[in-house]
Amino acid sequence: MPENGASIWPMIIFLVAIFAVMYFLMIRPRQKQQQQHDEMTKELRVGDKVIIAGGIYGEIESLAEDTAILKIESGATMRVARASIVGRQDIGETDRRVF
Repeated sequence: MPENGASIWPMIIFLVAIFAVMYFLMIRPRQKQQQQHDEMTKELRVGDKVIIAGGIYGEIESLAEDTAILKIESGATMRVARASIVGRQDIGETDRRVF
């Protein structure tokens, strides 16, 4: 009987190790990325040039708690969810760097 109890510990240690690896390789990086996105959306200001999840570039005309009004190149405006804004365009930068 003691042999069965002793042989379960390596399996428990292995499962804990697998969970730890999954946490540090998958869960933690996603949490950090989500935190950075939340900070970016809080720091948005009128006049910022942004890109939304659909690939549309625009300039923020006004902000509300959950939405933003973007002016796009054609002069049209559109209301988008703040959470759909994936990044800011740096002024003077021509490449498509999002993060």
